[in-house]
Amino acid sequence: MTKPLKNKIAIITGGGRGLGKAMAVGLAKAGASGICITGSSSVDQLKQVEREIRSLGTKTKVLPVVADVTSPDACLKAVNQACRALGPVDILINNAGKGQNFVADDHVPFWQAKLSGWEEIIETNVNGPFFMTRAVVKLMITAGWGRIINISKSRDSMHRPKNSPYGASKAALEAMTLSWAQDLSGTGVTVNTLAPGGSVDTGFVLPAVREKIKKKEVTKKFFNPEVIVPAAVWLASGASDGITGCRYVGAKWNAELNDQEAAEIAREAAIFLPPRRDSILTKTWTEPGI
Repeated sequence: MTKPLKNKIAIITGGGRGLGKAMAVGLAKAGASGICITGSSSVDQLKQVEREIRSLGTKTKVLPVVADVTSPDACLKAVNQACRALGPVDILINNAGKGQNFVADDHVPFWQAKLSGWEEIIETNVNGPFFMTRAVVKLMITAGWGRIINISKSRDSMHRPKNSPYGASKAALEAMTLSWAQDLSGTGVTVNTLAPGGSVDTGFVLPAVREKIKKKEVTKKFFNPEVIVPAAVWLASGASDGITGCRYVGAKWNAELNDQEAAEIAREAAIFLPPRRDSILTKTWTEPGI
């Protein structure tokens, strides 16, 4: 069986649960030789994921690291630890994030949002990917190859009422992806965004929403975290060479197609209008299949 990530080293932030855990397991199954999973506080969660990956019987080395992505020093330390223990980092998945539950238990207008929670969301979801990417990107440039995957969300929900700053933080991440992709053009390092495609059954679901679902006051479909894995593996692999500044949706991946066809169907045009100036990005604003 082909292992598309053979000899590749990855860092996955927020790798102790939810989407991060699913991607860590998925990358191990895809043959990654080393995976560093980080979390801001719970080493027990990270070690549980490590045990789960080891139980697969793969040769993947797993390094759990407690690191707060809002700290530039902690990010640099995590990257250095990964390089020493596993080898030069090829793949960075910026998955660590904080959701709307940090500002309230239910959807509320922005002026009712808890100020401390607002700051935590922005620090984690916007500054965190920047600090982690900044810590690792020079190594990738030197190697002439690298993958940066920024985990985003459904574009329609970014500007939904009573959903800031979480939605806005992901819109900012989408903009940074486009900018970084152009900064890194010609280096062999690509930057893309990946969204699951809808609500995922993780801790990001607001308590009030869960209660309404429990009482059957609302019906809501939740994706399993594994929905994001096939697209993540493809983006992390050499099969996506030359693809940068694009946006992909895990739920649109069709496993019955070959990977290139599945990837093109899973791609969405950028959430922003194309620039009036010339852009070095080619696929970013085109619709799938064009």
